[in-house]
Amino acid sequence: MTTNNYSLLTSIDDPADLRGLSRAELKTLAQQLRAYVLESVSKTGGHLSSNLGTVELTVALHAVFDTPRDRIVWDVGHQTYPHKILTGRRERMASLRQLGGLSGFPLRSESEYDAFGTAHSSTSISAALGMALAAKQKGDSRHAIAVIGDGAMTAGMAFEALNNGGVADANLLVILNDNDMSISPPVGALNRYLAQLMSGRFYARARDVGKSVLKQVPPLLELAKRLEQQAKGMVVPATMFEQFGFNYIGPIDGHDLDSLIPTLENIKSLKGPQFLHVVTKKGQGYKLAEADPVAYHGPGKFDPSVGLVKPATPPKQTFTQVFGSWLCDMAGQDKRLAGITPAMREGSGMVEFHQRFPDRYHDVGIAEQHAVTFAAGMACEGLKPVVAIYSTFLQRAYDQLIHDVALQNLPVVFALDRAGLVGADGATHAGNYDIAFVRCIPNMSMACPADERECRQLLSTAYEQNHPVCVRYPRGAGVGVEPLKSLQGLPFGKGEIRRESAAKQVAILAFGTLLHPALAAAEALDATVANMRWAKPLDKELVLKLAAEHALIVTVEDGCIMGGAGSAVMEAMQAAGMVRPVLQLGLPDAFIEHGDPAKLLSLQGLDAAGIEASIRARLDPARVPAAA
Repeated sequence: MTTNNYSLLTSIDDPADLRGLSRAELKTLAQQLRAYVLESVSKTGGHLSSNLGTVELTVALHAVFDTPRDRIVWDVGHQTYPHKILTGRRERMASLRQLGGLSGFPLRSESEYDAFGTAHSSTSISAALGMALAAKQKGDSRHAIAVIGDGAMTAGMAFEALNNGGVADANLLVILNDNDMSISPPVGALNRYLAQLMSGRFYARARDVGKSVLKQVPPLLELAKRLEQQAKGMVVPATMFEQFGFNYIGPIDGHDLDSLIPTLENIKSLKGPQFLHVVTKKGQGYKLAEADPVAYHGPGKFDPSVGLVKPATPPKQTFTQVFGSWLCDMAGQDKRLAGITPAMREGSGMVEFHQRFPDRYHDVGIAEQHAVTFAAGMACEGLKPVVAIYSTFLQRAYDQLIHDVALQNLPVVFALDRAGLVGADGATHAGNYDIAFVRCIPNMSMACPADERECRQLLSTAYEQNHPVCVRYPRGAGVGVEPLKSLQGLPFGKGEIRRESAAKQVAILAFGTLLHPALAAAEALDATVANMRWAKPLDKELVLKLAAEHALIVTVEDGCIMGGAGSAVMEAMQAAGMVRPVLQLGLPDAFIEHGDPAKLLSLQGLDAAGIEASIRARLDPARVPAAA
């Protein structure tokens, strides 16, 4: 990195180095840190808007608190690049989200400064409260801090933790990083003064003494409380958090170190649960990201001087786009359809649906549990809800999936985006377990389209059913099969033979997009290949036919082997008394790190070469035709 002057930043090898800096030097450090984040992400891709918005907050936290002894838990964690840079990982930023490189999220095994691994939202307050009470139990005076965004505060888990934390005798600081509102200059100046005043020792002691004295005269105590609320209410939002038992402070400008540092220093000396409201701006300091923080949320590589540029040749249609197009077409045909997303409108491909059918579009916020039960309620009233949700996030609503949808056998369609390995986001976002955890639920079905055309067709098939159905598909584009314009579905619970071998030695049963590397491997092996399409209900007739005709059955899936589609095949064969050797190819009993998806699949032996090699290793090579 040579295009900017990072002289001060490069002198910081850990947070202790910045605690001796003057306020002016810290401001310079923040400028260099923001430039470094922008330059780094432009070369590797990654989360940008959120990280540009937390630069000053990160500097202030590490300047005031004694990290890593004091614990900072970053909610979601996609805004921790400045934190990583200041905690000894500056020179590794070039490896961000690449195989063997830095994770895009906090990772305990990566650094002692990453106090808690996060990537899903709304977990920070619970974790930090646990750390605060653990410190109390051990007689340790360290601090526990949760940094949570305004979006993550919509989840029920955050409020469950607030409800617990407000009555727990713990030194917990919750920082609300509010990046969805602005502070006008006059209010900002007054807020700075009042926030420092309310976080100071004199104010805290005076308030506590006053309450203890007035406790003997309840009417006066109530009057004092009302006056305090009114004084705060002149310049701060409604004090809902006070009702949870937290001392509310703010809002303050999260980009003003002259406000952040004194306020945090004052809070550091306070006891009990504290709540600091900080207002920041996504994309701060980079005008293009400020203007369009959604586009710059997670960009690929780009030139910062130019910004994001549309490719000269249109990219292949993604599975997400196939879903978005199907959703609009089906909604145009059936007025019962309602689209639901837990705060993933862009990621799930629902922008056009929102524009065309605003009355039938429901973004419930980061609240996956609510999204599923909300859909169940709609289904009870005769609507046909479609829940667009990432596979990894459906895990958060497993109880609702069983108790509220499947148990009542309600016709809810779940469009599971990001199934299988997702690449740069790593293990926290991988959709490796959906086949296993869905197929064991009564009344549930699971479709596994092999390409874009089948994705559209199987979504239509799922929508036609009168019970809950999941359709899983991966991130990005498929092999490029053009979807049909119609809404015609495919046979429910039925697969097809895509390649038939005269030798009848090996039959490969492929589930989902791994059909295509399976077909390539089959050409080298002269194997039969079945496109199974459904993990549940399994096409048992096709399975038993292939098992009766072939010496070896091979199952291939981009999900976990344990309890997955291959297990379903073995269960069906065993139930029918069919004894044949079965080779299950899929994802192992391990969490797989971040990296290029194609490379990760290759490392797991799930590309064409890997599938072929695994089958050859299982067979006597002399009995299998060699590759041409």
